[in-house]
Amino acid sequence: MPVSALRIEASVAEGLTRLGLHKIVDLTTVPRAPLARRFGADLLRRLDQALGTRAEPVAAEADAPHFGVRMTLPEPIGLTTDVMGVLDRLLLRLCDKLAAAQMGARAVRLDLLRVDRSAATVEIGLARAMRDPVRISALFLKGVDEVDSGFGIDGLRLIAVQTEPLAPEQIGNAQARAEDELSDLISRIGNRLGFDAVQRFLPASSRIPERSFLTVPAAYAAAEPFPSRRRPRRPITLFPKEPLAQVSGSPPARFSWRRMAFTTLRAHGPERITPEWWFDDPAWRSGVRDYWRLETNEGPRLWVFRTPQSGGQAGSRVWYAQGVFL
Repeated sequence: MPVSALRIEASVAEGLTRLGLHKIVDLTTVPRAPLARRFGADLLRRLDQALGTRAEPVAAEADAPHFGVRMTLPEPIGLTTDVMGVLDRLLLRLCDKLAAAQMGARAVRLDLLRVDRSAATVEIGLARAMRDPVRISALFLKGVDEVDSGFGIDGLRLIAVQTEPLAPEQIGNAQARAEDELSDLISRIGNRLGFDAVQRFLPASSRIPERSFLTVPAAYAAAEPFPSRRRPRRPITLFPKEPLAQVSGSPPARFSWRRMAFTTLRAHGPERITPEWWFDDPAWRSGVRDYWRLETNEGPRLWVFRTPQSGGQAGSRVWYAQGVFL
């Protein structure tokens, strides 16, 4: 084996190689004192450990903590209420284990062991780490109710299959209670539809309307407030640009949109938005856009724009609608 296998520093291995000592066996024929003077005592220690003449205790890593509890019943049960009663007792023990380790569960699995040696599994996910037995129990009710107990269930096993650190929280914190209610809602919907289907909006650093926000799974991303600084008004509903027809005037005084005719009551603008040159966005290759907020006599308040580079007279340029205000 090469001398680098002794777990020595690269500079020491390179120095040994320059002396023609390429393999570990070459070191056994060289006097130890000159090696120690030139390369240090660590080289001899590693050599002795490799040859087995010097002990090298190796301590195994501690096993990862196991957060699981189980209960064996003297008589089989089959009713949902009975299973939920045993589950509540198991959850108390499991949450005590989690609290002792300052951990919270993100996914919990319940194994229902039948008397015929078969098993049924109910697994739930949680929108955020928690160790509240009452809130976790409520999420199991639907899954337990759908389990076929067969000839009866005589054993239950409850395991926190995914955990995260969870520090103690202040009791009676109103903000924490509101966050708990939201996470319970996300957990209920996520266990039915999938957690990737429940999404929330997060702010993004961009002036482009389509890129000023991100949509991410709510269970895996913490809520972030949108910047409180004063910003231009944006519509509550954004959609891909839709051309306006029969446009008269600039800004449009009369136009048609979605096969309906509109007359402008008030117009506010223009607000010029330039494309982000470092992104090659096909939707913005036409250049800058001038946006207007139009209040119509018919009711809708639209967010429309045109591109000054489109050419022609101001009234003949193509106009597009991209959003609707409340």
